[in-house]
Amino acid sequence: MKSFATIILNRNLPKITDKLYEHLVKHDSKETDIYVLEAGSEKHKLSKYCTWYANDEEIKKQGLRYNRGMNYALLQLWKEKKWEQYDAFFLITNDTELSSTQTLAPMKKLLQEHQRVGILSPSSLRWGENILLQASSIKYFWFIHNNALLLRRTFIENIMETKKPDYFNFVFDGSNFRGYFSESELIAKAYANNWAAAITSEVFAEENESYLLNKADLIKTENYDENIKLYIEEGQQWLKSKYGFNSRWSMQQYVKSFYDSFFDFYPEYKKYKL
Repeated sequence: MKSFATIILNRNLPKITDKLYEHLVKHDSKETDIYVLEAGSEKHKLSKYCTWYANDEEIKKQGLRYNRGMNYALLQLWKEKKWEQYDAFFLITNDTELSSTQTLAPMKKLLQEHQRVGILSPSSLRWGENILLQASSIKYFWFIHNNALLLRRTFIENIMETKKPDYFNFVFDGSNFRGYFSESELIAKAYANNWAAAITSEVFAEENESYLLNKADLIKTENYDENIKLYIEEGQQWLKSKYGFNSRWSMQQYVKSFYDSFFDFYPEYKKYKL
């Protein structure tokens, strides 16, 4: 039985998705089953490895984006009675580019060694966080911005919606359509429930932004500049409505307060604190 379920989110970029799928099969098939969610793709632009096809009228028009898409796919595993067979879920978008070597075997080892890590993120070669990871290949962070996250199942079970689950609420907040500060919200929930969020430099994942820059018309989304503008404008409205925060700084301090408290309860992990 595989330890992980990998979920790839696709929208109208089948060749890119297929390449990522085949990379995982080549390097990580011993560790993971791989599922592809088509988020309102056109019928002739489905990945040949498509697992689920979300294609109601709203999804075909808007897509699902990360929050709704990952909710949809995770909920499918829950409904199909496959949930408990996995120890963790690796959530990635199809513009993720992984290193040429194994990704999940090193992350599996880290989860085994760090029993309180609920969220594990690969680093990026371009991140300044690598400076902080020089002395140790893993550190516990209170801020991560990545489209490649490994979530421990027992952590998710602390926070997921089970009474009336749908793709708006199962794990992520689907009302936050473009995902503004959604990683921070997830990290706050982790530390509030005695789980840590970590970044490791043992594996790397890069986001290829050229797809959004050059293929926005195929993805059927706004161009890069318009997407960033809406990401901030809509995200700030969501942040104020849900938390009453009027600045990124307030959200960051909210998350960090849980982060600092975690080490009061688990002082044995202070060597991994920033």
